[in-house]
This record gives sequence, C-alpha cells and structure tokens, in this order.
Amino acid sequence: MDYFRNIGLIGRLGSKSVIDTLKHLVRFLSDRGLNTIIDERIAQVMPGHGQQTSTQKMMGEICDLVIVVGGDGSLLGAARSLAQYHVPVLGVNRGNLGFLTDISPDEIEEKVTEVLEGKYTVDSRFLLDVIVKRDGVPIGEATALNDCVLHPGKAARMIKFELYIEGQFVYTQKSDGLIISTPTGSTAYSLSGGGPIMHPKLDALVLVPMFPHTLSSRPIVVNGNSELKLVISPDNGAYPTVSCDGQKDISCAPGDTITVHKKPHKLKLLHPLNYDFYSTCREKLGWGTKLGD
Repeated sequence: MDYFRNIGLIGRLGSKSVIDTLKHLVRFLSDRGLNTIIDERIAQVMPGHGQQTSTQKMMGEICDLVIVVGGDGSLLGAARSLAQYHVPVLGVNRGNLGFLTDISPDEIEEKVTEVLEGKYTVDSRFLLDVIVKRDGVPIGEATALNDCVLHPGKAARMIKFELYIEGQFVYTQKSDGLIISTPTGSTAYSLSGGGPIMHPKLDALVLVPMFPHTLSSRPIVVNGNSELKLVISPDNGAYPTVSCDGQKDISCAPGDTITVHKKPHKLKLLHPLNYDFYSTCREKLGWGTKLGD
C-alpha cells in the first residue's frame, strides 16, 4: 500500500457508466487514504469531485499508478502519453472487447485491492515511433501502441509504395495500404485484415497488406527491432494518410517517406494475478472451450 499512494484516474468521455465507475473509484481509494488525481478532461463532467486534477502527461510525473476506465481505445491514448514515464497502468473495461482493459466493473474493489497489495503481474508492451518526411524534412510524428496504418484516407483508390526493412528493399506494392502492427495490436485491425495473432511477449512486428493487387502478397512477421521505411510513389494519384492506433493521423503526399521503429520506452501494463492471454482470446474471440465443458 505504501508504493501506490498517488493514483491517477483516466476515463472515456461521453459515457455515464464510465463516470459512475470513476466516482466509485474515487470513494473507494479515498476511503483507503490514497490520493487520487483525475484527468482534467474527465474532471469537467464530474462537478464537485473535490480531487486534484492533471493532464495525462503530468500524471506520468506525479502518479505511482494510473487506472484507465473505458475501452481499449481509452488505454491506447493513455499509453502514448504515459509510456515514457514508466508509470504502471491498470485497465477497467467499460468498452467492448477489452484486450487491454481486463478488469470488469463488478470486480473493481476486489482486483484493485489486490493490485494495491502488490498482487499483480507486469506486462511490458513496446510502442512504435512513426515519422513522415517530405524531401528529407520531418512533417509529422506520432506514436502507436497497436498499429501504424498507411491508407488512402478519403480517396477510394489504391496506393503505390515501396517497402524497405533494415534498409533492404522488400517489394513495390499496389494496394489499399499496409498495416504495421505490434503484438499488442495483432488482435485489433491487423486481425481483421487477415494477420496472425501474436502473443504479447513476442518481440516482433507483423506487416499486413490491405487488399493487395497481387494474390502473392501475404503478411510478413519481422524482428521487433527492425526499422521499416515506406516510400510513397511519386506518381501516386492519391494523397494517403498514416494513422496511429486509429487516433492520430498524418497527411502524406506522393514522394513522402514513412519510417517506423520501436520506441525506446515501454508501456508498463498491470494485470490481476489470474490474467491469462489465451483465456482472453477464448472469451473475446469466441474460441472453443475444453472438450466436455
């Protein structure tokens, strides 16, 4: 209990159930003499909360633990802000799938108590740094926990681009784009595009072509430390977009280059002691149970 004294609370906006859960957490933590700091954006819709407020980035400086209430999208946003500070993050699921936010609302007190008492497992998840350059000059940067996706944006047309891995030319492809996914993101957009499910502990990236023009184009799994470069063909008719986690967009132009590499800082994700990745897959993806169950 001595280690986790300052607890940050982050929640998804626009959800009454999230607000109710955050209010529950404030009471629960305050009753235990812990200091709670609420994300300033969510605090605006919680009048009379009586707690300290902070930006998400500042939480990384002052908090011992951050609890995110919402769906995986809420945790993705928090991860990009907090990873560089090495503050541990715990997710409470008030969304749909919940691969990252794995504590259900009806077990909050039990599971949060266990975490406060040091009964948890730690999961390190790496992120990606994405840089878009035009004539060698950076015009946009972003970070992704799930994936970086090159796509046509608003234009419904194919993109022609070159792929390089560790400086080696791989192929020229004409497609709707490319998904570059971490193991964390392998159960998200990459899965929908036909990519493999990767265990979170793998140090690897998967590259999944989106509706490629050739049947021989297949997902490729590469070392997680690889530097990837995409070069958008100068004679490309479309002005594509690079999206990180589906939340941060960078507009590109023909001739631009996109470099993707592992971020030096990792997300420190906490789970209850009974966390089981394969059990989560069975539950969320509808996998079959044991024979006889």
